Amino acid sequence: MRLLFAGTPAAAVPSLEALLDSRHEVVAVLTRPDARSGRGRASAPSEIKARALEAGLEVLTPQRPRDEDFQARLAELAVDAAPVVAYGALIPPALLDVPTHGWVNLHFSVLPAWRGAAPVQHAIIAGDEVSGASTFRLEAGLDTGPVFGFLTETIRPRDTSGDLLGRLAVAGAGLLVQTLDALEDGILSPVVQSTDGVSLAPKIEVEDARVRWSHPAHAVDRLVRGCTPAPGAWTTLPDGSRLGLAPVVPVADVTDLAPGQLLAGKKEVLVGTGGHAVRLTEVTPQGKRAMSAADWARGARLTSDTVLGGAA
Repeated sequence: MRLLFAGTPAAAVPSLEALLDSRHEVVAVLTRPDARSGRGRASAPSEIKARALEAGLEVLTPQRPRDEDFQARLAELAVDAAPVVAYGALIPPALLDVPTHGWVNLHFSVLPAWRGAAPVQHAIIAGDEVSGASTFRLEAGLDTGPVFGFLTETIRPRDTSGDLLGRLAVAGAGLLVQTLDALEDGILSPVVQSTDGVSLAPKIEVEDARVRWSHPAHAVDRLVRGCTPAPGAWTTLPDGSRLGLAPVVPVADVTDLAPGQLLAGKKEVLVGTGGHAVRLTEVTPQGKRAMSAADWARGARLTSDTVLGGAA
């Protein structure tokens, strides 16, 4: 089949690679426009654009998919299907039926669970034991389209969202190719999603990643892992500056610290929660690079009276 691939971040690259190695022909790539990133705020292409250019593919970067120039080019390409992996913009209803087999989306959850922009993060934060990926046909609703296929993946006890997404991106690439193969062979029909088990996974904003130390240790642990690497969990110091947090480790035998209270030893730094304590691993002081929590604590000259986050 002739394909238009739509995707933007690194998690979409395994799917593009798999499609380039498949029996199908990727005739063009749709991705988001170059964006400013990094400390210098320099404009940079998406990971998908960079890989597509390496492969010599035509790259389309409309500000919005409803732009007339893009719509005209989509019609000219006459694609059989448009696989989508984390493109980052809504496809207008008028374009959904332009490809013969529609827009086939790879979503990183077992639908109807975790519909939305951040399914992997929400699964970890919620304490799910199993995640997965689904392929489905895009329709006007948010991740509500009929499902072609799915796979499951165990969430490991210390998984971050980055860890889990990395595995799902690779496994999901195979699922996407299998789906397109079966569609071309005429042996696959989508199944309408169940109305049971629906959950939503909106984008995790920076404020959502703030640690509330009054919550139980397991909830703090899940939040930090779910927000690693993005947007990054954080708390505040008594002077109001932010302190970025790498994944923490629950310490079940320490229960006498108040929420947010620090206990800094020579080799470890503990923080109280609404239950037992957690051990900090790495921290990123505002305006500085990441460092071990013990090194940070020695330099910061902390006391047992220091409370993070105002006990939030």
